Amino acid sequence: MVTALFTSTPIQNQGGDRLVSKVAGAAIAALFKSSDKVEANVRAEPVAKLLQGSLDGFDFIGKGMRMYNGLRIEVMELYLQAVSIDFSAIFTGKVKLKQPIQATLRTVLTESDLTTSFNTPFVVEKLQRLKYNGEPLHFENTQMNITEDRALRLKTQIRVGTSNKPIDVDFTANVEAEERRKIKFVNVKYNGNQESVDLGKSLIAHVNNLLDLDQFALENTQLRVDRLRVGRDDITFYGVAKIDQFPSGINKK
Repeated sequence: MVTALFTSTPIQNQGGDRLVSKVAGAAIAALFKSSDKVEANVRAEPVAKLLQGSLDGFDFIGKGMRMYNGLRIEVMELYLQAVSIDFSAIFTGKVKLKQPIQATLRTVLTESDLTTSFNTPFVVEKLQRLKYNGEPLHFENTQMNITEDRALRLKTQIRVGTSNKPIDVDFTANVEAEERRKIKFVNVKYNGNQESVDLGKSLIAHVNNLLDLDQFALENTQLRVDRLRVGRDDITFYGVAKIDQFPSGINKK
C-alpha cells in the first residue's frame, strides 16, 4: 500500500525528507485500526544526509488512534533525535533502524477513552481472570470519570458466579506511576456497603497488577512513564519509548 503511494511520484520531484516522513508516518499509522489524523516530519540538514540514512530528528503526532484491541488514544506524540535508518528500505514502504532509539513520548487519554477501555473485550477478559471467593466475575456498565479534584472514579456492576443480582462497586482513587512502568490506583476511597467495599478492594489489587505498560507496548518497543497529569477531562502521560525496530506487523494484543 505504502509502496504504491510513491510509485507514481518520481523521487526527483519529491524531497527526500518528505518521502521519509510519509513512509514513517504510514508505517506507524498502519499499526492502528484507525486514526483521525497523522502527521510525521523528518528533520535532516542538509537533506543529502538522508542518503546515508542519517536523520537529525523525527516527530510523529497522531490523534484519535484506535488500536486493534479496541483501546483508544486521543493523542500520541513521539519526538526522536539523531536517528539512523536504512534509506533503501524506504522504497519498499518500510522503516528499518540501524540501531535502537529512544523517543520522548506524550500520550493523552480522555475520560471517554478510559471508560471505553474498561469495556473492551481485551480489558474485560483480563478483569474476569479475578476470582472472588472462588467464583468468576462478570462486569457490566463500567464507567470511569474524572472528579473535580482530579481523582478517578470507577463505577461498575459485578455479578459473582451464577448470581443474577449485581453488586454495585464504586470507588475513587488517585493514579500514579510506579517504577516508571506500572500505573497504580492509590489513596482509594470506597463507597457502598461492606460487600461492595470488599469486592472493590479485591478489584483494586487485581487491576493494579494488570496495569503493566509492558503488556500494552507495540512490537519491539518498551514504554516508561516519568510522570502523569490528571486534567479536567483527560490524563496525560509523559515518558519515553525505547524502540529496537519499527514494528513490522499489526499489534492485536
